[in-house]
Parts: sequence; C-alpha cells; structure tokens
Amino acid sequence: MTLANDAVPARLGRILAFAAVVEGVTGLASLLVPALVIRGLFGVEVEGASLALGRVCGIALIALGWACWPGGRGLQGTMKASRAMLIYNALIALYLAWVGLAHPPAGFLLWPAVVLHAVVAALLLHAARTDT
Repeated sequence: MTLANDAVPARLGRILAFAAVVEGVTGLASLLVPALVIRGLFGVEVEGASLALGRVCGIALIALGWACWPGGRGLQGTMKASRAMLIYNALIALYLAWVGLAHPPAGFLLWPAVVLHAVVAALLLHAARTDT
C-alpha cells in the first residue's frame, strides 16, 4: 500500500471516524437496550442469556470504535485501525446478509445494516488503495 500524499490518510481518517462513531453508538445501544437492537436487526424477541450476550457484543463494539478512532497514532497506526475496521465491516456485512437470506424474516434494521457495513468496507478499501 503506497501513499503519495496526505489526502488519502485524511480521507481514510474521516471514514474511520465515521465507522468508529457508528460502531460506538451501536455498541452503546446494545449495552443499554440489547432487546431493542436485537429486535431491530433480527426481528426476534430475546431474554435471559441472549440479553447478556447482546450486552457483551455492545461492549466489544464500543471497544472497537474506541480503538479505531483516528488520530494520535501516526500513519502506521491509522492503517492498522482501518484494516481492523475493514475486516469487521466486510465480515459483518457478509454474516448479516447470510442471516437475512438463510433465516427470514429479519428485523427492519437488518438490510440497512448490511448496506451500511458493505459501503463502509468498500470506502475503507478504496481509501487505503487510492494512490493520489
């Protein structure tokens, strides 16, 4: 991966910041109201251990957002964070799409989440590969 000037890191930083905020907000929602997030994504009611697992996932998303927040880590750190966020977004888009196709019906947030994660993954990949 080569970077000819600071335009790519700045663009990458903005995309990374957007993704970090989205994951952090989703994580906070999952931590505070896991049943609402799970119902919105998967269209099912949950209780018991599923609520606890939803909160654990929320904590993990908050940590991912925090770890991938751009700034103060230099180009190498930003590139590592963007790769982590790229892998997460690509895999979660694929998994959620599989859930929607293999286990319908889904919640009203599932397909928008698939699209959002796929777009963020594509933007991160494009920004990392652009050599302007």
